Amino acid sequence: MSFNSRRRPRSYAGARVLVTGGASGLGLELTRLLAADGARVLVVDLHAEPPADALPAGVDYRPLDVRSDEGWDEVRNAVEATWGGLDLLVLNAGIAVGGRIEVASMEDWQRIVDINLLGVVRGFRAFVPMMKEAGHGQIVATSSLAGLVHAPGMAAYNAVKAGVVAVVEGSRAELAPFGVGVSAICPSFFRTNLHESLHGKDVELEQSATTLITKAPRSAKQVAGSAYEGMARGRTIILTDPDGRIAWRSKRFSRPVYEAVLTQVGKRLAAGKPPLPTWVERLQQRQGGDRSRTR
Repeated sequence: MSFNSRRRPRSYAGARVLVTGGASGLGLELTRLLAADGARVLVVDLHAEPPADALPAGVDYRPLDVRSDEGWDEVRNAVEATWGGLDLLVLNAGIAVGGRIEVASMEDWQRIVDINLLGVVRGFRAFVPMMKEAGHGQIVATSSLAGLVHAPGMAAYNAVKAGVVAVVEGSRAELAPFGVGVSAICPSFFRTNLHESLHGKDVELEQSATTLITKAPRSAKQVAGSAYEGMARGRTIILTDPDGRIAWRSKRFSRPVYEAVLTQVGKRLAAGKPPLPTWVERLQQRQGGDRSRTR
């Protein structure tokens, strides 16, 4: 089960896997792929019981609130007692918060930091010692395109997802000498139930985010397929769709274009217009290219 990012895609057959937020959305689709690959999977989520018939046969389930230190201790102890170790930790649990910087409440900020960022940190703290002792392992955290490129009207979400990327990049180098690989999944908008967690103060912006999620061109299943390949290849940053590659490469290699487009988006937001739906398209147009250039 050694980890090497340069070799052909690995198989997860026989791997001992824990997936947080695995009862729905991207977490559930990754769970299905892992189970089909022959992995032994434990899903943890907020529900006392998983949704009926949601999980594949043979997948185990435990409730966990990723904000609970005691809950993480219990899950770690259960994994150690049952399996004697863990090969893959998928930190996928998260919520969405949208809002202008002066409108989103401190409660919104505290909630998303505690779940999306500190929930990931708690997962690392719970299982890194076990993986280091074993001399192998893999940790995959779900970030977002928002962790790499930062559209207006999403400060809290941008901040926590960028924090996840920072944790991944730093810990990847830190843990590599112990045979532990670390990756971040960074998808653009896709159809999932994430919008159901939108309960912040900036209702107008959250309605726009709901539209983007529910009408996105990609499904959670499609994103999971791309993410799974990136996990198996050990990529550090896993971009799952053309939109993400356009935006990320624009920021890295065409910074003036990137900043000009975000300025336009900010003006739309100030004028009371939906800020987000067209910004990647505008990046593409300003570059004068097509999506095939980014593949």
